[in-house]
Amino acid sequence: MKRQNRSSVVEFILLGFSNFPQLQQQLFAVFLVIYLVTLVGNAIIIVIISLDQRLHVPMYLFLQNLSVVDLSFSAVIMPEMLVVLSTEKTAISFVGCFAQMYFILLFGGTECFLLGAMAYDRFSAICYPLNYPMTMNKRVFLKLVMFSWVSGMIVATVPTSWVFSFPFCGPNEINHISCETPAVLELVCADTSLFEIYAFTGTILIILGPFLLILLSYLRIIFAILKMPSTTGRQKAFSTCVSHLTSVTLFYGTAIMTYLQPKSGYSPETKKLTSLSYSLLTPLLNPLIYSLRNSEMKRALMKLWQRKVILHKL
Repeated sequence: MKRQNRSSVVEFILLGFSNFPQLQQQLFAVFLVIYLVTLVGNAIIIVIISLDQRLHVPMYLFLQNLSVVDLSFSAVIMPEMLVVLSTEKTAISFVGCFAQMYFILLFGGTECFLLGAMAYDRFSAICYPLNYPMTMNKRVFLKLVMFSWVSGMIVATVPTSWVFSFPFCGPNEINHISCETPAVLELVCADTSLFEIYAFTGTILIILGPFLLILLSYLRIIFAILKMPSTTGRQKAFSTCVSHLTSVTLFYGTAIMTYLQPKSGYSPETKKLTSLSYSLLTPLLNPLIYSLRNSEMKRALMKLWQRKVILHKL
């Protein structure tokens, strides 16, 4: 969409947590540590799965894609937020703001579909183990991954170009931690009702739809687990399911709160905390929940570490 010429805003000011100046340094330190741990954790998973041929199966390749998404998602939001915390108020160019909006939607949308594909993979493996090699072969896996990434691109392109076409007459202060669509939309000096209808419908299809399918998949998985003869096996499987559902609920639940009502009645501080839940905590927790608790991943990590030690001695 072509941008209208009525916009007088050439840059935006991200306010972040400027209402709490006494906490800026502490928040900066906490978020910096979380960001570094997120980068290291997801990078380790990407490297381990790339190097270990035994992990080149759909379950772990899905995890690798999830780590790429989480690492990228965090890298889009966190550096800018750390700058905001260190300077209390920072300017971001008009184009830079919409570039950030695009990549937030790209990686967020891709993760929505990718989590759905991962739930289908586990559902097929646990509920129909005999048919699993056929239902989740290499071709099906590639189609699901490509569908997730392409859908994420479509999800990002349409709303970003639409909001970019709106006029911005001022003020230019975004009372948020990033250029997320709902926060930027509040500064538009035009009727956005049609876009809000689109956003509401899109949220239901892109976020709420996959979330409900994941819940149904895990419900079937739980019933399958109850039929397991081994008590130890049931406990381990339940522990894994609960962990997965916790991560999924945190991501989808907070995303629904943010995007289901673009101009909602939540306070700015509540919106910031909600945004932090899926942009900060989810990329941090996913490596722990999905991968580093997994015995195969831990064995591969130890093997990689031992190889490094041997090479270092040589």
